[in-house]
Amino acid sequence: MNPRLMLKNIVNTIKLTKKSDKEVYKQHMRLVLFGFATVGLLGFGIQFIFSNIAPNMVFK
Repeated sequence: MNPRLMLKNIVNTIKLTKKSDKEVYKQHMRLVLFGFATVGLLGFGIQFIFSNIAPNMVFK
């Protein structure tokens, strides 16, 4: 691809984008933090189960 054409396309794309407002930004932050918390709690739960409960069980 022609570098000049690619640069022109990048500039046009940046011109078309708009900055999100404060409410949209807050909503995205809440969703991201909720996702981090969910993954963290899931990982903690799995680690807790396999380190505290599972060693006491005998798998036959």
